[in-house]
Amino acid sequence: MTNHPNRGKRRAYPTKEQVRAAREAAGLTQPGAAELIHCSMRTWQQWEAGERRMHAAMWELFQIKALGLTFT
Repeated sequence: MTNHPNRGKRRAYPTKEQVRAAREAAGLTQPGAAELIHCSMRTWQQWEAGERRMHAAMWELFQIKALGLTFT
């Protein structure tokens, strides 16, 4: 189904450096950042280590909740 507005759009995944920098900019520890967006600390660690890609939706959620950014 290609007529859905979100289909076909590629969202950029954040790099491990971006994930860590955003967490540090928010003044959060890894456990604090994980709790903020309701994921496990191990998952957060994997994102920061580059073992796993952070989904764009989780990235946006973190930015909204921790950094107060808004998206249009």
